[in-house]
Amino acid sequence: MIEPPSLPGVEHRFVQAGGIRMHVAEAGAGEPVLLLHGWPQHWYCWRRVIPRLAADHRLLCADLRGFGWSDAPRSSYAKQELADDVIALLDALGLDRVRLVGHDWGAFVAFLVALRAPERVSELLALSMIHPWAGDSAARTLSRLAPQLARLPLLLYQPLVGAPVLGPLAQRAPGFFDALFAVSGGSRIWRAEDRAAYTRVLREPSHAEATSRVYRTFLARELPAIARGTYVSERLTVPTRLVVGRRDPVITEASLDGFQAHADDMTTEVIDGGHFLPEEQADAVAQRIGEMRAVGAGEA
Repeated sequence: MIEPPSLPGVEHRFVQAGGIRMHVAEAGAGEPVLLLHGWPQHWYCWRRVIPRLAADHRLLCADLRGFGWSDAPRSSYAKQELADDVIALLDALGLDRVRLVGHDWGAFVAFLVALRAPERVSELLALSMIHPWAGDSAARTLSRLAPQLARLPLLLYQPLVGAPVLGPLAQRAPGFFDALFAVSGGSRIWRAEDRAAYTRVLREPSHAEATSRVYRTFLARELPAIARGTYVSERLTVPTRLVVGRRDPVITEASLDGFQAHADDMTTEVIDGGHFLPEEQADAVAQRIGEMRAVGAGEA
């Protein structure tokens, strides 16, 4: 098995979380902060954020089901399934409540954790992802999708990756991830060794299949459910900040609206950068994590 990339001050462990074994990279001491990555990444996407916060935060960077060094079973990879894993991980770690940070898929999973188990989250920071109410009406859905139509070619990787048989094969093909990293920032964001740290794991058959199922489930089941307003009856009570990059080719500024009737305390922010904010804008991300309220802050 490939060893996780090393980072000064980071320790690695495996935790049985419900039915799967999850890998957690941990650094620092203090109030706990749980960080959830996106695709095509794993815990290592926080490598530039960790040194900026470890002096006074206990950072728990978990690999989601099917990613990094966590188990990759042949399951649906519905995002609620991944959220249930996260809640089971908190139980296994003995953590009643944490500050929760998610990027990309990790952000959507974090939204679901906050919706289903708000007592476990003191505050949520979501990066580079739509919120669950992006499709609360057909008219609003169309208005939010319109600005993305010009970016449609950049989204074609999703049906390719999500296709049965073809999706896993494409990810294991020479050059697939080279092309993906090139069009999403290249060496400006990732060093060669960073790209290798991701692709070595992603090309393993079980992980390639897991990624395919992540996107297949999203396109076939979850995206239509969002468009139908599945989450309209869900109310977010956890204080939340949603941050996206001004040059994000996937999540547009127009997609940030529509949460107001469904969240008690949520704000949105557009900052400089593209989609991969933890790697492009580590200072800005670390600053916003540092601004999150401590576990128990403001409670009686």
